[in-house]
Amino acid sequence: MQLVRGLHNLRQAHRGCVATIGNFDGVHLGHQAVFARLCELGRQLGEPATVSTFEPQPQEYFVPEAAPARLTRFREKVAAIRAIGVDRLLVREFGARLAALPAEAFVSDLLVGTLGVRHLYVGDDFRFGQGRRGDLALLRQAGGRHGFAVDRLDTVAHENARISSSRIRAALEEGDFATAAACLGRPYRICGRVVHGRKLGRGIGFPTANVDLHRRVSPVRGVFAVRVLGIDPVPLPGVANVGNRPTVDGGSRDRLEVHLFDFAREVYGAHVEVEFVRKIREERKFPSFEDLRRQIELDARAARGILGVNGE
Repeated sequence: MQLVRGLHNLRQAHRGCVATIGNFDGVHLGHQAVFARLCELGRQLGEPATVSTFEPQPQEYFVPEAAPARLTRFREKVAAIRAIGVDRLLVREFGARLAALPAEAFVSDLLVGTLGVRHLYVGDDFRFGQGRRGDLALLRQAGGRHGFAVDRLDTVAHENARISSSRIRAALEEGDFATAAACLGRPYRICGRVVHGRKLGRGIGFPTANVDLHRRVSPVRGVFAVRVLGIDPVPLPGVANVGNRPTVDGGSRDRLEVHLFDFAREVYGAHVEVEFVRKIREERKFPSFEDLRRQIELDARAARGILGVNGE
């Protein structure tokens, strides 16, 4: 898959494609169905299947403090789209210039002038252009004038409800990992690199791997039974805390800390995937480090039981 970051990196050779546009956060089964259909149409027409997305996501630009937590960071999104077989991923910066672009100019400048779109797939709730004035009806009118086809994406459902990124976030917030996995088509995981922390867990008998979230807010918060991939050939069981560590410092950014059971090696620098199996409890503040240590003992015991791991 060819990754193109920014319109300035598009060349004349990139003109002509079948395309879809959106945030595609999570790359869930609905998105995957769109990409598969796009790839099939691209093969039929002899045009590259192109996914166009934005970085940051529009809500992160307009309301950064209130924007929903990302299901997938950018690196994870690229990997998931690449795995489906898309030919090209175009990432356009979302900022003041794009936010102020009229809907008609979005069509004429980007879709027609830059991409040379022959066929476009969008959701029925897709909005674009200044003030979100562009919609499916406007696209179809423009397609008639400029010579490209527009199709509405079919809804993909799970248990008679539409699969969406918002639904997956709600499931994760409730600790419903079964629904999240059914909508994603895979277990929910957070990826990141193991970085140095303050090593406070080591002092109370529970050393942790600190995973860099690369996001301000996590879609999951609390204490969880987890499996960690990327260190050994088989997933490693553990217990994880995601939150701002209110007993320690109560910072403004969420952190992911994982205690791996019966594991003593140092893994700094490793890129890992943390798979969330079951929520044990909410994060809370404890009166002392000793109270926190006793609770971690209970959490670890609960996680071992959930994961079927023997030990203390």
